[in-house]
Amino acid sequence: MTEYVCLTLLADAGEPEPAFNSRLAAFWTHMIRHRPDDYERVYAEAVAFETEGGKLCRRYMAEPDVIPALAAELAAHAVAFAEVDDDDLYSKAEASSSDWFQIDH
Repeated sequence: MTEYVCLTLLADAGEPEPAFNSRLAAFWTHMIRHRPDDYERVYAEAVAFETEGGKLCRRYMAEPDVIPALAAELAAHAVAFAEVDDDDLYSKAEASSSDWFQIDH
């Protein structure tokens, strides 16, 4: 059974939602074009933006072993992210609740 971890991407301080959303779209477009195998291991995206530590954030469910590759790409594209808790695992059912939408691959 596949399990997932939660990856939280963080906006810059004071960054408005449209600007953050645009940066995320550019990042995921890069992943689709240049690292499609890694992109396919990202299962779901939260249906809404949230806040964490006073910053706007967007959460994703991904397979645990793809996190190092995603972390390297995120750092290279100046997209901040919260530390991933490798012990906090989610089932496919949990990543399919109404709070998440599955990413078409």
